[in-house]
Amino acid sequence: MKLKEFRVREFRSIWDSGPIKVDGQTTCFVGKNEAGKTTILDALYRTNPIRKGDAAFDETYDYPKREVEDYRFSVEKGEREEAVVVECLYELDADDLLAVEDVFGPKALKGKTFTRKTYYGKANNKFWMSCDQAAARKHLASNPGLSNELKASLDNAADWSAFATALNEAEATEAVNELKKLVAKVQENGLDHFVFNSLIWPRAPKYLYFDEYYQMEGQANLDALIAREDNDQLEDSDYPLIGLINLARLDHRKLVTTKNTTELKNKLEGAGNHLTQRIVKYWSQNRHIQMRFDVRDARPEDPEGMRQGVNVWGEVYDTVHWATTPLRNRSRGFVWFFSFLAWYEDVKRQKQNVILLLDEPGLSLHGRAQADLLRYFDAELSGHQLLYTTHSPFMIDPTKFERVRIVQDRGIDATEALPKDKDGTKVLANIFDATDDSLFPLQGALGYEIQQTLFIGPNSLIVEGVADMLYLRAVSAQLEREGRIGLSEAWVVTPVGGSGKVPTFVSLLGSQTGLNVATLLDIQSSDKQMIEDLYKKKLLTKKQVSTYADFTSTPEADVEDMFDRDFYLQLVNDEFGGQLKAKITLTKLNANEPRTLRAIEAWLADNPMKSGAFGHYRPARYFSDNLTALWPKVSDATKDRFEAAFKHLNGLLK
Repeated sequence: MKLKEFRVREFRSIWDSGPIKVDGQTTCFVGKNEAGKTTILDALYRTNPIRKGDAAFDETYDYPKREVEDYRFSVEKGEREEAVVVECLYELDADDLLAVEDVFGPKALKGKTFTRKTYYGKANNKFWMSCDQAAARKHLASNPGLSNELKASLDNAADWSAFATALNEAEATEAVNELKKLVAKVQENGLDHFVFNSLIWPRAPKYLYFDEYYQMEGQANLDALIAREDNDQLEDSDYPLIGLINLARLDHRKLVTTKNTTELKNKLEGAGNHLTQRIVKYWSQNRHIQMRFDVRDARPEDPEGMRQGVNVWGEVYDTVHWATTPLRNRSRGFVWFFSFLAWYEDVKRQKQNVILLLDEPGLSLHGRAQADLLRYFDAELSGHQLLYTTHSPFMIDPTKFERVRIVQDRGIDATEALPKDKDGTKVLANIFDATDDSLFPLQGALGYEIQQTLFIGPNSLIVEGVADMLYLRAVSAQLEREGRIGLSEAWVVTPVGGSGKVPTFVSLLGSQTGLNVATLLDIQSSDKQMIEDLYKKKLLTKKQVSTYADFTSTPEADVEDMFDRDFYLQLVNDEFGGQLKAKITLTKLNANEPRTLRAIEAWLADNPMKSGAFGHYRPARYFSDNLTALWPKVSDATKDRFEAAFKHLNGLLK
């Protein structure tokens, strides 16, 4: 089961967050301090927390303060409905569907998603999920343990009451009695209620929330820890400590009663070695450390709360400095990393079904250690959905911006109260609506990628890929040799690696003072809204946003469509000749398809290559490498199209 989307309303700094789409693996919430990132995670956590006692919303403390009394009055007077604090949309996976199918058949559910709404109060929830009543009854009636006469009678039952009556009138066989019990449960609150509460929701993932308050102390009085555990009064810092003890393959209850010193020393040494191997795999900051444990009877001058019974001490030995320090005295970054590792590894060991909610993970870590943490997320947390907040650029993967959700609260900077539809914390997937402060972490995340993969100048022409850059530079050089107009050298051609990255790069580069940005992009129907937003959101002027279709006079076009189709096919046939089963000719392609690339890909789908795969970079490289021999075959119409594009772009230079 996956969380697909959620929405938070009327909770603390939030009037309406807007719908928040959740990635199937990792979702990163980015925003400045006080934007409401923690509030978003806190609200979601309380809908199904791993700690049952946290499943509550209290309007006294949680409803937006300025209108809490007005809200109560309106609800009491019946002037409005109760606030839906969190609305979640889940999607069932194959195992969830099978759990229902095993009882009520494959057609019992009308869809693969359901909605669950959480209100103010303790565990106050409602669900929205629809079942096909007739299909469920038909499946139950097909039970092979029933007589044919009873099956016919059950098939004719118009509702569950008639279905139950038919069962009551039948001979009380084992199959009939079992079916009676099931139908009785269905009749209590209806089929939808039974399926959801008995078959679906018990399979739902719990939310595991982790922030700096869950960091372990690294030492504890075992007697007191066991007492808190027995009384269900564990403190936040106890959870990672218990996880640590479990991860070390120790039993804190048995440690209190161990009578053999050698056996105890062996267990503690083995636990330290095991944890050391787990830690150094993802802790690149210092690989000269060893985890060690010690269990001793309490002493009169031990820390407060540890002066009676038995204590456990977690320590870190540095093999370079030959020094042992208490775990709690290590760097805050190390303690955070170690605490989360301990708790999560224990959750994984118990095979608990959880969605991880991490608030500002690794905030105290060095930039490279944060990179270690991202690596850990991808390598070790792939079995769970992960939602985390950050304002650190090092905690954002610049290759996966589709996972980023921007959190901002315009009310923070407003001089007077904003209307509700604009006030409070909002979560944005559209980068065009983000403020400069919200974009700042993304600018930092792109820093290394821009520095290493892009050329940025005072005049930056954004194109989608390296193939565009090769064609533009090669054709420009040849046009200039003929005395025609080429692309000015003042333009620095900037390939961004795909259409999906264009909005991000335009937003970030366009906001730089003194930087002149223009685009020359591929366009298809699915890209139209994104391209229009570049100027409608006033990131660029309309003149600065160009597509190849502007110069091919077609509704859709790639850079390849600037060439005559037969010429481009020559490039493809020459470059991929040894891999194609036969040459691609004009007559083999769909003439009604405006984009040459798509026409080629459609033909190759029916006529696969002998080896390898088709890509548009290799023809561009072939054209650039063999320009002298190929240029005489380039038509005047092609030259006119490129020259028109270059004239337009040169006119935008500052």
